[in-house]
Amino acid sequence: MARVREIEEDGGDPTLATIFAKERELFGGLLNSTRVMAHCPPILRAIKLMGASIEQSGLLPRALPPLLNVRVATINGCPF
Repeated sequence: MARVREIEEDGGDPTLATIFAKERELFGGLLNSTRVMAHCPPILRAIKLMGASIEQSGLLPRALPPLLNVRVATINGCPF
């Protein structure tokens, strides 16, 4: 059972609406981490921008960050 309620709808927040729409388009739904971090839209936006910056930097192979996410989630016993 989740300790933090997951947010599924944007509630009219333009930041959440943009992020949710993009994620649903890319993945067909929202990632668990997005639904939890949606409690604070400015932090969610900053985290998404940081992830995009890492991806665009070219310093890591493109396939590595998703593999790291899955591995960390597994170590912590979290679904990803």
